Amino acid sequence: MRKSRTISCWINRSPAIVYQFASNPEKLPEWVRSFCSSVRKTGDRWEMKTPDGWMGIQFVPANEDGVLDHVVTLPGGQSIFNPMRVIANGAGSEVQFTLFQLDGMSDEQFEKDAQMVEADLQTLKAVLEASSG
Repeated sequence: MRKSRTISCWINRSPAIVYQFASNPEKLPEWVRSFCSSVRKTGDRWEMKTPDGWMGIQFVPANEDGVLDHVVTLPGGQSIFNPMRVIANGAGSEVQFTLFQLDGMSDEQFEKDAQMVEADLQTLKAVLEASSG
């Protein structure tokens, strides 16, 4: 088993609004600022421009359960599964992202990745709470 950490963030917006925004690949540069500077669609595949090159991203099919699981495909072809959920929390939402320590990844790199996920979730919160809808 791999070491994992679930990182969560409360957002003062309905789960439907959070899900609609976060599941839209075109919106990734607005909140995944730690490594996504732009996106493009090639055929039916979405890609993100990152400091390490273009990476593929594929979300699970749209659903009403708040599941935002996605696979990121690195430039070298390695695929990384990222479980992510939007869960109702009162009138707002809880966004949860589970990060796994990859084979060969140091504890220091795992901690750095966890900090990036936390920063991105906080950016998602700030963007959505600053919007009027």
